[in-house]
Amino acid sequence: MSKAVNGKYQSIEQARNTREDLIGSDIPQDLIYIDEEAQVIRVMMPPEEAREVHEIFDRHGITY
Repeated sequence: MSKAVNGKYQSIEQARNTREDLIGSDIPQDLIYIDEEAQVIRVMMPPEEAREVHEIFDRHGITY
């Protein structure tokens, strides 16, 4: 079962770079959503795989 991992970003460029890094880590792009109005990046992942997403968020300064 998938669960949303949400992170708050400061700029759209930061969100795009994070998205590219997530895709580069073999996370399918259709599981990654960027909400520009709320400045949130959301990744739908099984809870046991969320650690990798958090590491990428940390690397890009995304808060969660």
